[in-house]
Amino acid sequence: MKKISEIDPLAKQRVTPSPSQRQKLLENRLQQEKEQGYQQLVELCLLGEYDAANQLAKNNPNWGYKIVAGEVIEKLGNEV
Repeated sequence: MKKISEIDPLAKQRVTPSPSQRQKLLENRLQQEKEQGYQQLVELCLLGEYDAANQLAKNNPNWGYKIVAGEVIEKLGNEV
């Protein structure tokens, strides 16, 4: 982090990403969230916290996972 004295208020600001760059950044962020969610679900299942894992999966449907018999399973496209 820069000190305030090092910041030039008249300097060119950072560039606004194009729509395609924004889309790519969004996709990367969502994929990273999905992978982190998977790790959290796996850890809960390994600890025997199946109810907590199931609740977490239900609270985050965008991750696309469900808990079946204590295992993390990826949902099919048409599953809710």
